[in-house]
Amino acid sequence: MKKPIIEIKNLEKSFGELRILNKISLDVFEGENFIVFGQSGTGKSVLLKCIVGLLIPDGGDILLNGKSILNLPTNELNEIRKSMGFLFQGAALYDSMSVRENLQFPLIRNYYFSKEELDHKVISTLNMVGLESAIDKMPSELSGGMRKRIGLARAIITDPKIMLYDEPTTGLDPITSKEISVLILELQKKLNMTAIVVTHDLLCAEIIADRAIVISNASIIKEGTIKELTSSDNKLLRNFFSNEIIKE
Repeated sequence: MKKPIIEIKNLEKSFGELRILNKISLDVFEGENFIVFGQSGTGKSVLLKCIVGLLIPDGGDILLNGKSILNLPTNELNEIRKSMGFLFQGAALYDSMSVRENLQFPLIRNYYFSKEELDHKVISTLNMVGLESAIDKMPSELSGGMRKRIGLARAIITDPKIMLYDEPTTGLDPITSKEISVLILELQKKLNMTAIVVTHDLLCAEIIADRAIVISNASIIKEGTIKELTSSDNKLLRNFFSNEIIKE
């Protein structure tokens, strides 16, 4: 049986008296795309930020490849972060930098590359997302879909083995959302990445998901395939995945 790449054990996080995560436990296996559903404010993004070390949980543990990342010295945590990519909701591009400079930034910060190596890495990564021609554009010159692709390129340029996506298709029209979802799946297979994807986009999930969970009231209420979640008789799940409001 495969060992999990990501293990979340009884994770707890509160802000003041507001409990956001209440003993959340889950395993994500190598090469898997794992979806996290839930209404706004249910702790989905908090979960990702705990995994990447941007937030410190109040209890529980997080293991990556069998090693706990909590309470690590900063230098050790930074080394682990090099194996992770994070695509933020708004792509989080630096507006004062060109596309080329945005992609170069994580490489210059964490590695030693010659100018020729930098150029080759940036161009080859942009080619993966179909935007080599945008290399010298500024973020303000890009459409929403293009910004997402560039954000994705910057997230994968360090060859991460673990990818965390926070609403990768939010704000996009249905056609562009589908294109980004297909691209995520293609890159996951090509680069053999393991991913956790926070999303409200059912179409995105149907395209890329292996398994999924739904978080409500700080806890996981259901885990399974997309079909199992969408066909559940649970009232909350029926409301979440239906266009109609279920009152009974």
